[in-house]
Amino acid sequence: MTTSIQNETVLSLLTNLGLDTTAAYPTLETLGQVDHRYLRDLKINLGNVLNNSQHLTKKEARLLALSVAVNEKYQPLIDSFSALARQESATDAEIAETLACTSLLSTNNVFYRFRHFTGKDYYQQTQPGIRMSIMMNPVLGKEFFELVSLAVSAVNGCELCVRSHEESVLKHGATEARVFDAIRLASVVKGLITIL
Repeated sequence: MTTSIQNETVLSLLTNLGLDTTAAYPTLETLGQVDHRYLRDLKINLGNVLNNSQHLTKKEARLLALSVAVNEKYQPLIDSFSALARQESATDAEIAETLACTSLLSTNNVFYRFRHFTGKDYYQQTQPGIRMSIMMNPVLGKEFFELVSLAVSAVNGCELCVRSHEESVLKHGATEARVFDAIRLASVVKGLITIL
């Protein structure tokens, strides 16, 4: 189904992300029909987290956004953020590592949430048996790998993983301001996907 989007804010938002402006986005179009003020907020919030962070480079912001899009299985934004990351000099290896990190953390988040929820000794003491060799020598560096891990864990709501990766990313030299920017970005991209 194709559509003709009339709302300038919606068109601008889609264009800035490199998304198809002729595709149907029913929820976005519903808000666009009444020129809802949330659209302007969403566009401003997205622009701020992708382009105006004092603690993330544009490449890092796009790779973090890509991790959320992959986690949420939203292919148009996976394609968009991959292209935007490449425009900021991200390599194929860095993009592939972002994809792999997201998959690994989705796996870990399910496992460790289960452990946390049950709280039983057997589950706590038994080795997970989940290989995680990509964490040993990441292409993007340990600090950024941990930052992506933290963002994905926050989106997936795994308290144990959030605490562990937040501690680890700080030990690897990140500031709390950098962590804050990464989580704010993940939150905004998750909200964007919800409305797309």
